[in-house]
Amino acid sequence: MNYLRTAIFLAGLTALFMGVGYLIGGASGAMIALLVAAATNLFAYWNSDRMVLGMYGAHEVDRSSAPELVGLVAELAGRASLPMPRVFLIDEAQPNAFATGRNPENAAVAVTVGLMHQLSREELAGVLAHELAHIRNHDTLLMTITATVAGAISMLAQFGMFFGGHRGNNNGPGLVGSILMMILAPLAAMLVQMAISRTREYAADDLGARIVGQPMWLASALVKIENAAHQVMNPEAERNPATAHMFIINPLSGHGVDSLFATHPSTENRVAALRQLAAEFGAGAAPSLGANENYPPASPWGRPSSRGPWG
Repeated sequence: MNYLRTAIFLAGLTALFMGVGYLIGGASGAMIALLVAAATNLFAYWNSDRMVLGMYGAHEVDRSSAPELVGLVAELAGRASLPMPRVFLIDEAQPNAFATGRNPENAAVAVTVGLMHQLSREELAGVLAHELAHIRNHDTLLMTITATVAGAISMLAQFGMFFGGHRGNNNGPGLVGSILMMILAPLAAMLVQMAISRTREYAADDLGARIVGQPMWLASALVKIENAAHQVMNPEAERNPATAHMFIINPLSGHGVDSLFATHPSTENRVAALRQLAAEFGAGAAPSLGANENYPPASPWGRPSSRGPWG
């Protein structure tokens, strides 16, 4: 995701923020909302990654506390020509993962305990490569900021419902204003889900497969995570749906197909694209990361294992 697109989307969120402020307090409310939005955007740029990691109770690990996981991330980051990101573990049973950070130099990869327990080492490598692809594509800046700003919009809309303001000479938002406030709060989260183009997941799948050299490792992982996401609830994600777009698979229950407002492409479509890429690799297509960075499709980890990555 390039920086121009990031700026355009943040401008849209700011406009929505100002619209809510106008409903609460007219022109002066819109101006105050603009100032608050500017401060929120600046704060989110520097702190949104820490806020999201803190929201999910993620704790940082290193080579002494999680040598296999950190070593795997380091190997893949080297293959992707990326700085070593910080690595975090989330005490959550649902297998899932996300990347965050304003740029590759300040990036982090977070995985759940469930992911480590349910995936093989090869499948885990595919997932980590996908998250590193988001970092390399600069998707993580938009992912983290939008989650923070959307949460602020929802809070402002709810504030307006209860405390209101005025429009013109009428005190309070009135019935119509209250209804609009009720609509705007969930709309903010929906806009975040729509804003992260689903093509970015396809792009991260493609680049991740090229980083790890084995598209079917990621495909297998996606199927496992998708199945588990419908069986194992992620309570924190359910309480914060605006962050759903950050995960490799939608952590919310009941989201398994492509639809107008889906945050992710269907897993079936993603697996089909990865199968096609695997066929191209088999036909001799070089899994290239760039003009001068060709990685062979041979496994860098040895024979695939049916065991989990930690035993």
